[in-house]
Amino acid sequence: MAAVRFLLLLSLLAFLTALSFSLSDDEKALLKLKKSFTHANLDSWVSDSDPCQKKWLGVQCSGGSVVALHLTGLQLSGQIDVQALLQIRGLKAVSFINNSFTGSIPEFNNLTTLRAIYLSQNHFSGEISNDYFYPMENLKKVWLNENKFSGKIPDSLMQLPSLIELHLESNQFSGKIPRLKHPEVLNSLDLSDNKLQGEIPASFSKFEVSAFQGNDGLCGRILSKECNETDISDDNGESSGSKVDQSDKKGASSVDKSQGSDSNVVVISIASIAAVLLLVIVAFVMAKRRRREDDFSILSKEPLKEEVLQVKVSQAQSTTTTTKRKTSETSRRSTSSKKGSSHGSKGGGADLVMVNDEKGAFGMQDLMKAAAEVLGNGGLGSAYKAVMGNGLAVVVKRMKELNRLGKEAFDAEMKRIGKLRHPNILTPLAYHSKKEEKLVVSEYMPKGSLSYVLHGDRGNIHANLNWPTRLKVIKGIADGLGFIHAEFATYEIPHGNLKSSNVLLNDDYIPLLSDFAFQPLTSPDSLPQRLFAYKSPEYLQTQQISPKSDVYCLGVLILEIITGKFPSQYLNNGKGGIDIVHWVQTAILEDQAEDLIDPEISQGSSSIDQMVQLLRIGAACTASNPDQRLPLKEAIGKIHEVNP
Repeated sequence: MAAVRFLLLLSLLAFLTALSFSLSDDEKALLKLKKSFTHANLDSWVSDSDPCQKKWLGVQCSGGSVVALHLTGLQLSGQIDVQALLQIRGLKAVSFINNSFTGSIPEFNNLTTLRAIYLSQNHFSGEISNDYFYPMENLKKVWLNENKFSGKIPDSLMQLPSLIELHLESNQFSGKIPRLKHPEVLNSLDLSDNKLQGEIPASFSKFEVSAFQGNDGLCGRILSKECNETDISDDNGESSGSKVDQSDKKGASSVDKSQGSDSNVVVISIASIAAVLLLVIVAFVMAKRRRREDDFSILSKEPLKEEVLQVKVSQAQSTTTTTKRKTSETSRRSTSSKKGSSHGSKGGGADLVMVNDEKGAFGMQDLMKAAAEVLGNGGLGSAYKAVMGNGLAVVVKRMKELNRLGKEAFDAEMKRIGKLRHPNILTPLAYHSKKEEKLVVSEYMPKGSLSYVLHGDRGNIHANLNWPTRLKVIKGIADGLGFIHAEFATYEIPHGNLKSSNVLLNDDYIPLLSDFAFQPLTSPDSLPQRLFAYKSPEYLQTQQISPKSDVYCLGVLILEIITGKFPSQYLNNGKGGIDIVHWVQTAILEDQAEDLIDPEISQGSSSIDQMVQLLRIGAACTASNPDQRLPLKEAIGKIHEVNP
């Protein structure tokens, strides 16, 4: 018996030693990584301190081990020591967004367990080898946008089996787009503003035009642009024009024919040339006439999980804003500040209608002159950020589907919404109405959407989303929804589009609900695709909708905030993500709800009971039968009974 106890003791000591050695490995690896950086503002990264317990800046842990690095916006440069990262065995995600790294892409492909790479807004350059991503079968998210990468998009990238997000916009990638091997998985794509050419493969058919804009050489059905024979590609990523034998034969044939046609070229009539010149002049005049209307065509961008992705203003754009301030101030002074009045250019065709002038009056010309950034694409339309000359930052949403009502009725609804005031709703500032589309202008919230804070760059921003803050957010969402239901009690669904991407956070993490009360304005045919309330069980099963559908959306939001998981209900195709409702309801029945709480708020917390209490409220709001769901007022009351 003594020998058995001795062996058990040795085993325990060995386990504890191995555990401490693992923690020590993470610490040593991070300190080694720090040395590879230039101008590293990582004061919390000091030796003899546990990275997880001491909460080193940008270090995310789970179960006492480092699982992610989010070193965002720290002005880091130098060489990223991938060998140091290899020593962090539990590493799943790395983010170096908005730093100053240069050179070729680091050898992250040696980190075969990575699930996410975020390298946006750096100065990486050069080509990426065609087989770079082959070892990285676990990758789900790849963000390389706003760098200087060139050459062909690697085939290996398009063959990743689990890839759900791919952002390569604003680089210098060229050549043809490789075929996407698993189109059913990918749900967020942006290849815009590169130098890509040829036909867009059919495997990308579910994505919108905005995902490919800024590539003049692209063609195909998605762009409504016919391809030449040399552009046409099959769905294996090969083009008929790239087949050497055929192209050589065609080239030789064309040379022979051209020798016999030279004389015909000479005799082109002056009348033909005049006709061409006339067409060019007419096109130029029409283009100038449409210019003001078409300036907002840049709004369309990739569908980023139906959320507005917040993008920081670059220094260059801030400078542009400063230089334009005097001009914009002059324009602003020339406009009226009366609520509900029109502002902008003469004629009214391109005017904005102010419905809330608490931030000052502005017109379409102010937006045209503003430093603008594309943000993303949501359920109702695309969006961009504009910083005007007076420093006011706004989000402009282009909503083509708000075309159900005539002009007078639409104006009345927007002015009604503009009069609303509540601490937890984001009231629009202005709108612009044309038959083809509508623009809705709201104040920009620097913290971004709740979806971005929860699921985007989980770095310093996410670190502040502790339990008291999440509880405050949930209570604010509930109060805002209660107010909307009181104001629009006669509506079939008073909010209609409540989801985390439509909850904006101000500097104090106070939630502001946006995109509400749009159901009566939206084209009936597009409602099931555009509004989140139409993903409720009652609509999917019986095509019925009611105010209880908003309660379902509130329940999904509560579950999302407490678990930190992205719900599959947000995805258009119903694939990927997590069926968070079924997941939570099953765990509650099995008395395992505590296991579902986001570790970032549950570890070491004395408020687990309150978190479980909120999970149960969320589950009660998401019952499949609307009659069995909590009434909204009762749900709000129960939420306010929960204290941290």
